Amino acid sequence: MGNRGMEELIPLVNKLQDAFSSIGQSCHLDLPQIAVVGGQSAGKSSVLENFVGRDFLPRGSGIVTRRPLILQLIFSKTEYAEFLHCKSKKFTDFDEVRQEIEAETDRVTGTNKGISPVPINLRVYSPHVLNLTLIDLPGITKVPVGDQPQDIEFQIRDMILQFISRESSLILAVTPANMDLANSDALKMAKEVDPQGLRTIGVITKLDLMDEGTDARDVLENKLLPLRRGYIGVVNRSQKDIDGKKDIRAALAAERKFFLSHPAYRHMAERMGTPHLQRVLNQQLTNHIRETLPSLRSKLQSQLLSLEKEVEEYKNFRPDDPARKTKALLQMVQQFGVDFEKRIEGSGDQVDTLELSGGARINRIFHERFPFELVKMEFDEKDLRREISYAIKNIHGVRTGLFTPDLAFEAIVKKQVVKLKEPCLKCVDLVIQELINTVRQCTSKLGSYPRLREETERIVTTHIREREGKTKDQILLLIDIELSYINTNHEDFIGFANAQQRNTQTNKKRAIPNQGEILVIRRGWLTINNISIMKGGSKEYWFVLTAESLSWYKDEEEKEKKYMLPLDNLKIRDVEKGFMSTKHIFAIFNTEQRNVYKDLRQIELACDSQEDVDSWKASFLRAGVYPEKDQTESEDGAQENTFSMDPQLERQVETIRNLVDSYVGIINKSIRDLMPKTIMHLMINNTKDFIHSELLAFLYSSSDQSSLMEESAEQAQRRDEMLRMYHALKEALAIIGDISTSTVSTPVPPPVDDTWLQPAAGHSPPPQRRPPSALLPPGRPPSLRAPAPGPPLLPLPGGAPPAFAAPPIPSRLGPFAAASDPFSAPPQIPARPARIPPGIPPGVPRRPPAAPSRPTIIRPAEPSLLD
Repeated sequence: MGNRGMEELIPLVNKLQDAFSSIGQSCHLDLPQIAVVGGQSAGKSSVLENFVGRDFLPRGSGIVTRRPLILQLIFSKTEYAEFLHCKSKKFTDFDEVRQEIEAETDRVTGTNKGISPVPINLRVYSPHVLNLTLIDLPGITKVPVGDQPQDIEFQIRDMILQFISRESSLILAVTPANMDLANSDALKMAKEVDPQGLRTIGVITKLDLMDEGTDARDVLENKLLPLRRGYIGVVNRSQKDIDGKKDIRAALAAERKFFLSHPAYRHMAERMGTPHLQRVLNQQLTNHIRETLPSLRSKLQSQLLSLEKEVEEYKNFRPDDPARKTKALLQMVQQFGVDFEKRIEGSGDQVDTLELSGGARINRIFHERFPFELVKMEFDEKDLRREISYAIKNIHGVRTGLFTPDLAFEAIVKKQVVKLKEPCLKCVDLVIQELINTVRQCTSKLGSYPRLREETERIVTTHIREREGKTKDQILLLIDIELSYINTNHEDFIGFANAQQRNTQTNKKRAIPNQGEILVIRRGWLTINNISIMKGGSKEYWFVLTAESLSWYKDEEEKEKKYMLPLDNLKIRDVEKGFMSTKHIFAIFNTEQRNVYKDLRQIELACDSQEDVDSWKASFLRAGVYPEKDQTESEDGAQENTFSMDPQLERQVETIRNLVDSYVGIINKSIRDLMPKTIMHLMINNTKDFIHSELLAFLYSSSDQSSLMEESAEQAQRRDEMLRMYHALKEALAIIGDISTSTVSTPVPPPVDDTWLQPAAGHSPPPQRRPPSALLPPGRPPSLRAPAPGPPLLPLPGGAPPAFAAPPIPSRLGPFAAASDPFSAPPQIPARPARIPPGIPPGVPRRPPAAPSRPTIIRPAEPSLLD
């Protein structure tokens, strides 16, 4: 594709890049970079300057490029340059660009020939360039000078390989024409990273400096030492032209004149020169873009399809459309009601696996926290007995009673039932807090409309607070109903006869459900917190609580039991959290002052949260292990010392004590059953009905629709970004279609035999033009051919050449070869072109050949005067 086609491609690629910048990081067009590799004095700088059409690179002897220069050429109507390290400054004078490159190089590497892999980034905007990215790499050198390290060769090699190893980079291997190609380090390094030769283009410079009578025609025709993508010859400005400020455009014209006028190159002048090199590179750019288009198109189409559903409602979006606002309001209120009900009733979708929420937390309040609060308020045994004693005495008055008065029983029972109000009201408060948290979680989806979210949360919370009063009234009514009539005919009530016969010492524990049955109440991890450091310190165990014992194991497999603690005479007490501790702790101890575990009077059990502590306490309550202040402390002696009771009064107190215990147990059981039902009916279910049937009406009455459905700034920005990305995707797909139809790919050249290009390869024929009689097959270089045996060829008198001249010296190079490669093989001595013995003079008998067991080593003859 010619320049015209490339000029058509440039705006399309630029538009595509702009579209990708709107889409984001998910899509990008990775354009190939062109790495320019070559030895010192190979003419790399001139090749780069020819692309720009300006003289802007530093010049000098030795290694001049000491940091990689990433040169980004961008087509623009105006011409200027920008450095990445000083973006705010635009350079219009390219002499200043050169000075800035030198200054930036010295800033990092110093002024004494040091090198650095940190690149300099330069952008050049010009109407005379095509969009390319070129990398000028330091010249390959072997001898350190100045501040350069001893391993300068390996450092430069690693630096170059870092850039040319990328699969997306093209390699320009620059080699001067007056150097043996087989010794080209640039070609050898390119061969290492690009063994197939798909990314390597050979560039031959200094064609105008070759010896007279020699040329590089065979090399440029890719016949002698072939590369898959061939070679392109260029003619750069000489040092004299650079010093004389010769214009690059004039230099390009002189280059074209050179190829058209040279007899060896005129037939391929259209395939030589810097303009052709630019076209070749641009075609490679086009090929790369076309190769990446199918995958890009597929990725863009999948993104477009994923956005279709979200963008559908925004395609014809009008912010002030009342129909759209009404529809959105109805949908959001309906979705809010569905989410609230799912969080309360439970649902299989969107399950939270990190913490309890909604209905699960309310269930925990009903069946763990509320029973725990009931136990906490239960009566103290000493105070209860004192109250019963006073009640009996006050009822009898001045008389001495013969029978146990039932009025004392009723008075004590009513006093205990009144105490139930506090835990019942606290249970309502806990449920309300969970409902309000659930409402907040459900309104988080209304964040796009802040006013709607605020009003919805306010209205529903106000309704919950209204229901709070009615629910508490109903619960207080339930307790008042229990106070209004003491039903001593209840089927579970023990009655006076049984109360008198019951022995208080047979069962110290309160009546609990399922007592005596060996069932597992709870399993879980707990930390024993008060084991001394000398004995291993705090450690986590797997605890199993049953109705009879507390056991702990090494892990949840429950194979290795550490200890089993019976629950007899155990109580629970709270332990304050340590200053630096994050754990929440409670303790278990024995009421008879015995050690609980080894030498410990109590074991401190630690949980991660207070909720876990409360849950474990509720589980211990189910097992009959009560908090310290609520457990009976059987100190009969102390009671007798406190109260002076005769045996008859003591029996009456014990009887009423048993009756109160039985009846309060019945009341507790009834309250534990009615509380969840009352709260569910009057508060939770009512709130659900309110959301489904009345919330929308309250929203309409509280504010006008337009203010409710006013979008937040974040939502408007999200919608704009989504629409912008949607249109950018469509535009990118259209541009890709235009590129596919307006460009043509060139096929990859067929493979060539490049076995000559090996790191250990020997010298190869120089690019010279020879007479037909001197041309030899490439497989047998002249350096391996010797003249036929016979008399030595002596120079004839008068300096005439001998009849059979020796073959040309293969290692004879151009005048600049020694400077380009100081480590190349030394030239052979012209007087002895081959290692063969001199011919035997006539008349001298020939000796028989030596025995095969001892091979004869043929040494070259010493130079004689004739040499």
